[in-house]
Amino acid sequence: MEKKRANDEFEPGPILPSQSVDRFEFIKQEQNSSEGLSTSRSANEHEREERRIRKWRKIIGVGGSDWKQYVRRKPHVVKKLIRKGIPDCLRGLVWQLISGSRDLLLMNPGVYEQLVIYETSASELDIIRDISRTFPSHVFFQQRHGPGQRSLYNVLKAYSVYDRDVGYVQGMGFLAGLLLLYMSEEDAFWLLVALLKGAVHAPMEGLYLAGLPLVQQYLFQFEQLVKEHSPKLGQHFSEEMINPSMYASQWFITLFSYSFPFPLALRIWDVFLFEGVKVVFKVGLALLKFCHDDLIKLPFEKLIHALRNFPEDAMNPDTLLPLAFSVKVSKRLEELQQEYEKRNGGTLPKAGSTNRLLQAIKHKELSIKPERSNCVQKDDPSPRILH
Repeated sequence: MEKKRANDEFEPGPILPSQSVDRFEFIKQEQNSSEGLSTSRSANEHEREERRIRKWRKIIGVGGSDWKQYVRRKPHVVKKLIRKGIPDCLRGLVWQLISGSRDLLLMNPGVYEQLVIYETSASELDIIRDISRTFPSHVFFQQRHGPGQRSLYNVLKAYSVYDRDVGYVQGMGFLAGLLLLYMSEEDAFWLLVALLKGAVHAPMEGLYLAGLPLVQQYLFQFEQLVKEHSPKLGQHFSEEMINPSMYASQWFITLFSYSFPFPLALRIWDVFLFEGVKVVFKVGLALLKFCHDDLIKLPFEKLIHALRNFPEDAMNPDTLLPLAFSVKVSKRLEELQQEYEKRNGGTLPKAGSTNRLLQAIKHKELSIKPERSNCVQKDDPSPRILH
């Protein structure tokens, strides 16, 4: 992936007024792979969800006031609850709490507005060209220059100013777009900062730096894990000259937010924000394990297609995620990271090593321009909570 306009495969198609939407507000498509994972709920399921919401509200407290104390007292309970899925109406708030982004926002009052309104970015035209490619089938983003596209532009532009070393890379749009479906612009921006700069877990900015160094590391680790967890499949991949860059790069660059069914992507993000990137490896290995018997029979061309188009039953979160959670990778990931660093002579930033960028940014440190930049007007910043 390069810091330039993406291929035409990302161009959105026309949205017809007569099309209906699912409960996540995506335009329903014929034979959509997520159709089988959808939407209507029985009365019993609805009541069960209401009980979950009440339980979560009690844990969180008003505005998240009880969250930190509860996590300190019962981290294993929280982990178990998150793996079962965060209630959708609370997802935005919980994501901010578990990512550390709420603290960043409170440390930096007014900074987001300064970045959007007064700063300029060399990436502005690239962002404008690319925003229509992010979740084009979602009603929030479908209108050209509408509220969703304006908000997405503002978040991506602000980040490209905040961290000029990373700037803007197209895959970032899917991360920011997903966040905007559950929170305000400012909240989404600081969660993006928390992820890329490592407020809680290891920084993810290497996914988008020149040369994609973190992507290269992850692909090395994943290839070794495939050989260890599914040796026959790993051997078949070697014989067919298949490597993870042919099918898994996108998993890491967009954190499953681009091509995976939305209900599954949300469940993965729930766990990812709490447990870190290891869940991406777990899900990838679980997918290969689930489809092992079919994949091992396929020649190169069909194998590539299958690895980019997993069957619907493999994408069911209630089936796939328990399988993923059974995969143990933490210790081995650390060992493989050390091996990769020795081979390549250098280390990427660790969690907590970017404190300077995570500290409060003083207004005097911003190179405020005397006139406003040519930015898209901000939309209503109120949180967008899906039900």
